[in-house]
Amino acid sequence: MSTRAKVAVGGVAVGVVLLWLLPLWAALLVMVGVPAVAYLTLDPSQRRRLRHVSRKQLGR
Repeated sequence: MSTRAKVAVGGVAVGVVLLWLLPLWAALLVMVGVPAVAYLTLDPSQRRRLRHVSRKQLGR
């Protein structure tokens, strides 16, 4: 199993646990808020590098 697949399976598992433990609005807030806050904590150069890698992987 590749690293990406393991991360995807882990993300789905965390999402299911959050939906089970928290109300829907709180679980959605955590699932959307954590990646957004993590992105905003990056330096501008790191954000630029992250956008470049995403485009490169998409074949643009």
